[in-house]
Amino acid sequence: MKLIRGIHNLHSFTDGCVATIGNFDGVHYGHQVIIRQLQAKAKALKLPAVVMVFEPQPREFFDEDKAPARLMRFREKLEAIAALDVEVLLCLQFNRRLRHLAAQQFVDQVLVDGLHVRHLVVGDDFRFGCDRAGDFELLQASGRKNGFSVDHTATVEVGGARVSSTRIRKLLADGRFDKAEELLGYRYSISGRVLHGRKLGRQLNVPTANVNLGRRRSALKGVYVVDVRMASGEVWPGVANVGYRPTVDGGDPKPNLEVHLLDFDQDLYGQRLKVEFLEKLRDEQRFADLNELKTRIHQDIDQARQFFLGRSKKVAEQ
Repeated sequence: MKLIRGIHNLHSFTDGCVATIGNFDGVHYGHQVIIRQLQAKAKALKLPAVVMVFEPQPREFFDEDKAPARLMRFREKLEAIAALDVEVLLCLQFNRRLRHLAAQQFVDQVLVDGLHVRHLVVGDDFRFGCDRAGDFELLQASGRKNGFSVDHTATVEVGGARVSSTRIRKLLADGRFDKAEELLGYRYSISGRVLHGRKLGRQLNVPTANVNLGRRRSALKGVYVVDVRMASGEVWPGVANVGYRPTVDGGDPKPNLEVHLLDFDQDLYGQRLKVEFLEKLRDEQRFADLNELKTRIHQDIDQARQFFLGRSKKVAEQ
């Protein structure tokens, strides 16, 4: 997949393309249906399929820390979209200039002059341009004038309700990972590189890998049973804490992801891990001191071992 950053780098679409626009946070089952719809039209017209996203996401630009927690950082989104065989991912920086671009200017500069779009797939409630003045009807009118067609995305439902990133965030917050997986089409995970931390885990005799979250807020907060996938493809059982470490020096301003791999003693610094969440053990809490924290961590580890033992028995019985 080709990644293009910025309007100024649009040089290769003189013959046109088929495009869709959105946040695609989580690249969930509904997004996957949209992308398949996009690809089918692109194949019929013999044109490249383009997915357009924004960084930061618009709500993050306007609301900053009040914006919804991300399901994915940009690199994870890029990898998930590439796995769906999309030809081009166009990422536009959402800044003051783009925020003040009028809806018709967005159509003219990005869709017509930049992408030479021949067909556009968007939600029928899609809004864009300064003050969200642009809508589906404006796109259709512009399409008739500039020679491109516009189609709305199909509504995708699971369990009688629309698949959405908001719904998935609620399921994750409630620890309902099996239901979240139905809407995502895969296990929810967080990927990141292992960084040097405070080395507190070693002091507690529970070494942890400090994984870079790469986001202001996390959809998860608490202690979880996890599978950890390494770059080698090896999968290791573990326990993860996502949160602000309230027991240590009053806590941190940004969320952290710390993972303890069971019976593992190798160096992981600099490696990129994929942490898959299986079950929630408890909420994050503040303890009176480090000894109390250490006791609870060992209880969490014991619970995780019981989880994996039960899972092994189920596999053996199948």
